Amino acid sequence: MFVEVERSASQVGLQLTGAWRALEIADIERALAAIDLAAGTAVRIGTQGLTALDLTGAWALREFLQRARGRGIEVTFSGAPPDQLRLLDETLAGADAAAAAAATPAVPPGHDPVLTAIGRYAVRAGADMVEGLAFVGRASITLLRGLTNFRRLRPISVARHVYDTGITAVPIVALIAFLISVIIAYMSAQQLRGLGADIYVVDLVAIGVLRELGVLLTSIIVAGRSGSAFAAELGSMKLNEEVDALTATGVDPFEVLVVPRLLGLAIALPLLTIIADLVGLAGGGLLCRYLLDMPLTQFVGRVNYAISPTTFWVGLLKAPVFAVLIGLAGCYRGMQVRGSARELGRLVTVAVVQAIFFVILADALFAVLFMKMDI
Repeated sequence: MFVEVERSASQVGLQLTGAWRALEIADIERALAAIDLAAGTAVRIGTQGLTALDLTGAWALREFLQRARGRGIEVTFSGAPPDQLRLLDETLAGADAAAAAAATPAVPPGHDPVLTAIGRYAVRAGADMVEGLAFVGRASITLLRGLTNFRRLRPISVARHVYDTGITAVPIVALIAFLISVIIAYMSAQQLRGLGADIYVVDLVAIGVLRELGVLLTSIIVAGRSGSAFAAELGSMKLNEEVDALTATGVDPFEVLVVPRLLGLAIALPLLTIIADLVGLAGGGLLCRYLLDMPLTQFVGRVNYAISPTTFWVGLLKAPVFAVLIGLAGCYRGMQVRGSARELGRLVTVAVVQAIFFVILADALFAVLFMKMDI
């Protein structure tokens, strides 16, 4: 059974079920041919029961839709139509949004060029926001669907991305954390030494690194390193039509390409943050030891006194949120690549800039939230 039919007074409801693949195409075509469309004026199709849909199954569905519309029957979907149908329509119609946009006159007659440019920018920004929200929603639904079956979360792929985004980034993250903590300790020591308040150098280093700088600098490094890699990898796959090939064979690109990257980065970034915190405190301790002649035991004791029980957790709590923002920006822009290598380079740059912007914006919102909560 590949189609479940529900009839009402003027509408035929079709619920697609099972795996619509090339091996079952004869049975699928017989099931579609057996549907009587004479009794209704509208057809509503649900695809929630589909377990798989390849290009052959999508072609059979497209032919059924053409047959229904040829009889003047309105066809709608409960939800978004399958990506395979979109791929077929774009391929057969030769749709090229870039060419259509290029054919549009730069400024319509009788319109002010400045207002026209502002209007077009606003329309593009609004469409991009809607498309971005749709991307986030689809990634979330794919993740929730994967929670029902552990294998659909692709644990091997997640482990590989943890290695690529986390373990290989340890040297650069540790070096940056060490240098920044040394700079903070040195600059604050120069100012506080004249006031006889050398001990407060420890407070500045400990609170600054654990609460803000450790996670923020690590996230910015990861945004430039992994966010650009996500956009470049997925963008290259779009240019080589590998993503379309996955769709054509009935594989969900979000399940294979997007969700494992998000999960891998969400696991790796908190671990990198912990390493940055430890290395940052070590750097501050070494500078206090050799610049201020402060024993390491005194440094550790002052750190324990200066920080509250929530200081470390405030910084660590931000890490998975920043990781999701970086991963979404990189994957979203990578999946947008169309047409040329120049577009790939442009969207990789946009992905990195947006990832860093979202990280800093989220950090500012966290700062306000924690201040309001008195944490």
